[in-house]
Amino acid sequence: MAARRPTPPEAPTLYVAEPPAAYGRRPRLVVDASVLAAALFGEDRHAIAVTILLIRSLAAPQLVDYEIGNVALKKCRAGQIDDADVAGALADFLALDLTRYPVDVAATLVLAERYKLSAYDAAYLWLAETLATPLATFDDKLAAVARKHLPGGASPPGLGEARR
Repeated sequence: MAARRPTPPEAPTLYVAEPPAAYGRRPRLVVDASVLAAALFGEDRHAIAVTILLIRSLAAPQLVDYEIGNVALKKCRAGQIDDADVAGALADFLALDLTRYPVDVAATLVLAERYKLSAYDAAYLWLAETLATPLATFDDKLAAVARKHLPGGASPPGLGEARR
């Protein structure tokens, strides 16, 4: 009688469960306060701003909260909106799926000096570069610098050029 060979152990089954990639559905986009303000306060470019907010996963530096608060304050003081409008816009802002990121202040200041930007605008540029993500803005100067500084330098796919 021949000797039986031992049966090799059964290979373990590997199971992988993961949620669908959010990026595949809604690619990330750094948005500056000009885009958010247009959407929240019904400014001239409201329609394109709202479209951007709906089709992208949004990112911004933490300072965005103060910038939007300042826009609301200026509009209220100028009599363009009332307290109820401010409350509604801020509620809409807080409801956005917007991830806020801390910034590297030293690196932001280097960008601000290199491109003659405000520290605020440089923070958006720094974040877009750090996340390797497109930047959306209605600010002509920031847009020109972003095209020059960021790899690719073009508008995000599907958005085209936003005009006034």
